Amino acid sequence: MQGLGWIAAIIVGALAGWIAEKLMKSDHGLLMNIILGILGAVIMNFLLVTLMGATLGGWLGQLAVGVLGACILIGLGRALRR
Repeated sequence: MQGLGWIAAIIVGALAGWIAEKLMKSDHGLLMNIILGILGAVIMNFLLVTLMGATLGGWLGQLAVGVLGACILIGLGRALRR
């Protein structure tokens, strides 16, 4: 998560994972929300930098990127389970 420290990344990741969990109507625990939020943000940041040359900055920008990435990961997980 660009521009955030470790503790802030965990907080934003947990919040992003929780929001994605509610949007996708799934049920995960706190640890999985943190993992999905952080991993989703890392993947989406990589894709944004690769495709567009930049990413969103700050807490809100990283929250949006994390939510989008976590939603994609939840969707991929559902698709693989079927």
